[in-house]
Amino acid sequence: METPEHACPWGQRALQLLRAQGIPFEDHPLRSQAEVEAFKHAHGVTTTPQVFAGAERIGGYTELAKRLGVTAETAEVSYAPVIAVFLSALLINLALGGEIRGYMGLAICLLAMLKLMDIAAFAASFRKYDLLTQRWQAWGKLYPAVELLVGLGMLQSAESMGLEAVIGVTAVLLGVMGMVSVGKAVFVDHLALNCACVGGNSRTPLGVVSFAENLIMGLMGLAMLIQPVMALASGGAL
Repeated sequence: METPEHACPWGQRALQLLRAQGIPFEDHPLRSQAEVEAFKHAHGVTTTPQVFAGAERIGGYTELAKRLGVTAETAEVSYAPVIAVFLSALLINLALGGEIRGYMGLAICLLAMLKLMDIAAFAASFRKYDLLTQRWQAWGKLYPAVELLVGLGMLQSAESMGLEAVIGVTAVLLGVMGMVSVGKAVFVDHLALNCACVGGNSRTPLGVVSFAENLIMGLMGLAMLIQPVMALASGGAL
């Protein structure tokens, strides 16, 4: 059986199932992300763990449970962190009398805070689907700080056109990269992963919500770039 060194919940469930059935097995941990990717490429799979019976590949935990005639456990899913972040941001923004830009700034700052609480866990979870982090691992640890700066930039009044442009471009890039990474993982590779958007230890599934969050960030960044141009055009017309 091939599992990541720090076994995911499905790897742990597969190990527990084999032990419960009294089936002898050998565990071959994959000790780095490079080993995981090499294993996936060699066997044409997109997820780990993978269980083998001799030369025959059975599959992951769900396929193993089916093979043994056991009802597979379902994934624990929770959208509570996402709801808490966006609801809290909404209430704070309403109390401060802010507009949509302030609301998004608060939400992004809160999301960044959750990531910063355990950067290592976030980076490990983020690397499973983020295309840039898979090529440059340091990005996984830099991302929360960059996201926090974008959120703070959205909370600032538009006094400097240069700063506004930098924040806007950064937000657009983060949003587009996020949409591409989530879209590939969910809709192309069909990976069942948790979203790192609310921290590395969440049970929020990667999917439409994650894609929508990145889309909103990208749109907010685009609005920050367009608004000053429209204001200048309007002033010139006068």
